[in-house]
Amino acid sequence: MRRGSFVRALLRRPQGAAAVAWLALVALAAAVSPFWTPADPFRTDPYSAWLPPSGTHLFGTDAVGRDIASYVMAASGTTVVVAVSAGLLALVVGLGLAALGSLTTRLVRESVAVLIDVLVAFPTILVAMALAAAFGGSLGVVVVAAGLGYGVTIARVSRSEIRRVAREDYVTAARASGAGTATVLLRHVLPNIAPVFVVQLSLAMATSILAEAGLSFLGYGASAETASWGRLLADLQKFLGVHPWTIVWPGLAITLTVLALNLLGDAVRDAADPRLRGGGRRAGLSVDPGAPAAPTAAPAAADSPAASPGVTS
Repeated sequence: MRRGSFVRALLRRPQGAAAVAWLALVALAAAVSPFWTPADPFRTDPYSAWLPPSGTHLFGTDAVGRDIASYVMAASGTTVVVAVSAGLLALVVGLGLAALGSLTTRLVRESVAVLIDVLVAFPTILVAMALAAAFGGSLGVVVVAAGLGYGVTIARVSRSEIRRVAREDYVTAARASGAGTATVLLRHVLPNIAPVFVVQLSLAMATSILAEAGLSFLGYGASAETASWGRLLADLQKFLGVHPWTIVWPGLAITLTVLALNLLGDAVRDAADPRLRGGGRRAGLSVDPGAPAAPTAAPAAADSPAASPGVTS
């Protein structure tokens, strides 16, 4: 599928267009925030505490007078760094385990399958808390925990896809021509399962954002000197009964970003599947690839005596 047609198919779907728009906004805020924010996100002013949303303070201020809009904008940079770093780590780990579990000897394949089944049983949050207890809480711990945790999930999902593609005739022909395992994987297998990896990458990034927010909320994630949506939630939740509107903004940022990544994964899957790009989807009809083809209507008989031998004049 050509890149231009894929992008058009992706943006033609409302959920895909909305997801791309929101993620572009978050990326823009992350890129701009190191150079400009409406106010200093870490500046405190006790005389400006708990100001309501206004033209000066778009989202209001918190208990120490920090501008919430500026802090949320600065924290978007932390979110992007964690999501991209953890997603790439998960992709590398997942691809490595999936390749070992699909394109090697039977003993190695079975050993990797058992290892994946064991590792997938450990929740990402639990792994991150264990690493934080051993090495101290930091964004690096969150990235490693989220990347390793979801990397195992990617390996479990991708292993069967790699094995399916590896049985295709063109892969067999490449092996017969002398291509090595790395060449087969990079040139023939990965391009054909790329949509699966893109979907899993979006889910890994969404999981890492939730992990960072949750761990920062618990005190195991970002330090006090680093802006974080989860840490802002932890600071504001103590005043939820008095100033409930303040907690809306970081919570909404987390929710919309995770939702956008999930919607983007669904839109990529639909845009990459030729069965879902066809007229059946546009006409609102379900497409069942296993259903038998509809019978073709017989051509109408010609209205002539030669075409109707049973009719006599």
